[in-house]
Amino acid sequence: MKLLITLERDETGMIIAECPTLPGCVSQGSTEAAAIENVREAIKGCLSARRANSLPLYLEVREIEVEVA
Repeated sequence: MKLLITLERDETGMIIAECPTLPGCVSQGSTEAAAIENVREAIKGCLSARRANSLPLYLEVREIEVEVA
């Protein structure tokens, strides 16, 4: 399964990784590689918890266009 993630550096220099298709599925790492590996594990945990609670495995994410002034 392939899922999109976002990566953003916070004010302390840590890289925050989040999976938009899984609300609340966030992790971090001191390097991009560490953040990606950590969010990969978080995703596995989130999917397992959603499955155990009979929730949809993920939310649908769509791309839209927005005009920026």
